[in-house]
Amino acid sequence: MKTRFWFIAAMVGAATAMRLFPHPPNFTPIAAIALFGGAHFERRSAAFGVPLIAMLASDAIFQLAFGWGFHSLLPVVYLSFAAIVAMGIWLKSRRDAVSITAAVILAPTLFFLTTNFAVWAMGSMYPHTTSGLLACYLAAIPFYGWSLAGCIAYSAVLFGGFAFAEEQFRELAS
Repeated sequence: MKTRFWFIAAMVGAATAMRLFPHPPNFTPIAAIALFGGAHFERRSAAFGVPLIAMLASDAIFQLAFGWGFHSLLPVVYLSFAAIVAMGIWLKSRRDAVSITAAVILAPTLFFLTTNFAVWAMGSMYPHTTSGLLACYLAAIPFYGWSLAGCIAYSAVLFGGFAFAEEQFRELAS
């Protein structure tokens, strides 16, 4: 089981490192990492802890290197991330194509809805009216498209790559 844990942790770390390379806005492994961690780590503490620590580490690198890793919306981002880990935990007993596909679509959608609501509610960019909220969501649609594409791509690599590895190496199978 230790081999499985460290292999999954390494996959999460490698995927998290992809945030550090140039990419289209929001085309990141964040949601895929949360789903994958939730679905594959045996213990809930690891399912939440490893992806959250990996994300915190990459945010710290962004803060140190560029001055923008930590921001006022970070609690909402991390709570959304934790909710997506919970979706991954739900996937643990449902690792079929339909459930994974649904989660891969729902994860960035949840992130989009919660973080953009927070941008509207906590910021001054948009008036605190229904039309301001709608304007906030409309302005974020291109970012949602990239976020969905990133979740699809990284989920395919993480879930598919691990399924392949489990077939090749018995010590990874649960």
